[in-house]
Formats: sequence, C-alpha cells, structure tokens
Amino acid sequence: MFHVKKIAAAAILAIGLPSLVHAADVLLTVSGEVGPSEQGDAWVFTMDELRALPTASFETETIWTDGVQVFEGVALNVLLDHVDAESGTIRATAANDYAITIPFSDAVSGGPIVAYLRNGQEMSLRDKGPLWIVYPFDDNETYKSEEYYSRSIWQLNRIEVVAGE
Repeated sequence: MFHVKKIAAAAILAIGLPSLVHAADVLLTVSGEVGPSEQGDAWVFTMDELRALPTASFETETIWTDGVQVFEGVALNVLLDHVDAESGTIRATAANDYAITIPFSDAVSGGPIVAYLRNGQEMSLRDKGPLWIVYPFDDNETYKSEEYYSRSIWQLNRIEVVAGE
C-alpha cells in the first residue's frame, strides 16, 4: 500500500497539482489596475506572503467586538504600493461575495490595515477572518461613522483596483 501512495504522490507532482494545493493556501487576490506579478495580472498572497510585508498594528475598539482589540497586519497603503496600484477605487470582496468600495484616498499612512491577527491570534472565517480591513477608529474621530464602519470588511479575500471610479 505504501508503494501505491508513493506512486500517486509522484504522479501528482509530475502533473503539476502542487499549484492547486498552493491555490488552496491563497488568502487574498489583488487584481485590476495593478502592476504585473509573477503569477500574471493578479497578485495572490498566502499568509506567509502577507506576513513578509511590513507589519502595521494598532489598538482600537470596534462596534463588532468587546473592548479594545489589537489588530496586526499590513497597512492598506503598503499593500497597494506593493502591487503597484496608484489610483482608482478599491473594490473589496468577502468570502461570501459581499462587496464594498473604498476610496483610494483611504489608503494612507495611519489608515486602515488588512489585519491577519487580532489580539495576537489568527482569525478564523467564523471570527471575521482570516483577513479583515480595520480602521484605527480610536485614533481618528472621522472613522467613527457609518461610512467608515461599512468599509471595514471582514472575511476579505479579494481586492480589485478599478480605474476611473
């Protein structure tokens, strides 16, 4: 039986299915008006690839959680800079296909982050993860409004940068 498993594994490697396994590890796809990536027109990120980008963190309360939370991830402006996005509208989509638009002007230093940790822990899909765009609500009174709360999308898995919107 072991020999059969070894042959099956070798066959999978030979026909290139590791890329399908890798695809299952993809947490975020960034497409649209972005620069070319090694994968083609869209950028794909695993948790390790997101963690390799500069880290941003802040403490804030949210209307969805109890008490002050510590969020850690990659700043939205840093992520967009990494994929060579320069302008447009950000269309963020969740795993359940819920989508919102975020003005490119929100992607500033000290602004929202694509959080992958909350209170030092990875977030499950059931717990608003694994990725959540979070604004530093306690650092900027402007962010404490329905307009910005609606942009704080959890279960994020896709970002499309759309030109001219």
